[in-house]
Amino acid sequence: MPIPVVTSGQMREWEQATWVAGQTEAAVIHQVGKRLARRARKLTRAGDTILFLAGKGHNGDDARSAAKQLEGRRAELFEVLLPDTDLPTLEFKLAEKPALIVDGLFGLGLNRPLSEDWQKIINTINATGIPVLAVDVPSGLNADTGAHFGAVINASVTLTIGAPKAGLLTPAGTDAAGRLEVADDVGLIPCPFKSDLNVILPEDFNHYPADRSVTSHKGTFGHVVVIAGSLGYHGAAVLAARGALRAQPGLVTVLIQPDIYLPVAAQLSSAMVKIWSPNYNPPDNINALLAGPGLADPALSADVRMSIRRLWRINKQPLVVDASGLDMLAPEPFVKDALRVLTPHPGEAARLLRCGTETVQADRPGSLREISRRYGGCWVVLKGHQTLIGRSEGEIYLNPTGNPWLAQGGSGDVLAGFIAGLLAQPALQADPGKAIRYAVWQHGAAADRLQATRSNWTIEDLASEIGNVR
Repeated sequence: MPIPVVTSGQMREWEQATWVAGQTEAAVIHQVGKRLARRARKLTRAGDTILFLAGKGHNGDDARSAAKQLEGRRAELFEVLLPDTDLPTLEFKLAEKPALIVDGLFGLGLNRPLSEDWQKIINTINATGIPVLAVDVPSGLNADTGAHFGAVINASVTLTIGAPKAGLLTPAGTDAAGRLEVADDVGLIPCPFKSDLNVILPEDFNHYPADRSVTSHKGTFGHVVVIAGSLGYHGAAVLAARGALRAQPGLVTVLIQPDIYLPVAAQLSSAMVKIWSPNYNPPDNINALLAGPGLADPALSADVRMSIRRLWRINKQPLVVDASGLDMLAPEPFVKDALRVLTPHPGEAARLLRCGTETVQADRPGSLREISRRYGGCWVVLKGHQTLIGRSEGEIYLNPTGNPWLAQGGSGDVLAGFIAGLLAQPALQADPGKAIRYAVWQHGAAADRLQATRSNWTIEDLASEIGNVR
C-alpha cells in the first residue's frame, strides 16, 4: 500500500503506539541500522570507508547501530556531541576523504535555531562535496515546514523512517533531502494515519500486471493509437510508439503527418504506421489514444488543434495528452465517465494554469489539483523530481523513483506511450490510477537501473528498459 506523508507529531504518536503494542525501541533501532547499513553499502564500493556521524538523539542511535552492522566496508563512527571542540577532529576525519558520510546528528527533536558552532559543523560537511546519506531527515531541517534552523545538511540520499515527513516534500526540503527513500519495514506497527499525499512503494506493484491467461490473444490486450510527430520532430512519434509497445498491448498504431511517414515507418517494425487525417474518428475497436508528442511544427494546420480538442471533448476511449498536445487544449469538460490523462512538466503546467513555473513548483499538489479541476476532473501526471499523480479530489501519489538523467529530450514521450499502452488493456482499465502510477514508477525505476549500470545511457535505452523492473 502507498504510505502517507506524516507530520513530526504524528510520527511520535506512531512510535508511541508501537511501544504500547509491545515492540521495543531497541528492536526498531536495530532494524533501522540494518536498513541504513544496507543502503550505505549500495552507495559505496568494497573496502571504502564510511564515516558515521552520531549525535545525542535517536538519529545518532540509528547511525551507531548501522556502523555496527556494516559489512564489506570500513565503518568509522564519530560521536559529535560538543561542536566547538569536536570540529577539529571532524575536519581531520573529513580530510581522509571517506566515500560516504552518514548523517545522524539531528532528527525530529530539533526545534530551535542551531548555534554558530553547529552551523560550522554542518557547513564544513557540506563544503567537502562528499556524498551524504541522511537518517530520517537531513540534520538542521524542520521536518514539518522544510525550513532550516540556520544550516542544513545537503544530502545525496535521505532514508526516512516509517513514512516521509511533510517538510521533506517542500521545495526547500526537497533540495536538502536529495533522493528520498522510505524505510517502511523497521518494526513499527502499520501507520495509523491517512493523508491526501501518499508515497508509492515498490511492493504496491507485486504481481502487477497480473499473469496472462494461456488462451489470450491480441484482442485481449487492446489496441492503442498514437497521434504524434511532425516535420523536425518525428523522433517523438518513434519514442512514444516504443513506450507503448513496451507496455505490451495487443496492437499499436501510429498516426503521423504525411511528410514524416518514411522516417517513422522505417524505425518501427511491430507498430502499424498510417497517415493521420484531422477528421480521424477512432473506431470502437480502439481501446486508448495518445495525442501530442512531437506535434510541435509551427506549420501544422489549425485543423490539428481542433481535432485534438474534439477528441478530448467527445471521444469515449481513454485519451492521454502529452507535450505539444497540451497547448492545443482548452479548459473544457469531456464526455461523462471517459478517462482523460494530462502529463505536463512544470513549464507546461504553468502554461495550462497561466502562471509562472515557480508558482507551480511552490505548491505542486495544489497545482495538480487546479489543472485537474480546470480540465474536467482528469488525471494529471505532474512530472519532475518526485512526479505527482492525482486528480482534483482524492489522494495524490508521489513517485520516489527516477533521477536527473531523465532530463533528456524524449523521456516524456516514452512515459506517455507507456501510460497509453497500459490504459489500452481492458484488464487494467478497472483501476486506471494504479496503471498510471505503475507507469510512472516503472519510468523512474528503469532510469535508476540504467544509471546504476552505465553513465551514458540514452532515451533509446530507456525505451528498451521500461517495464522490465521487478
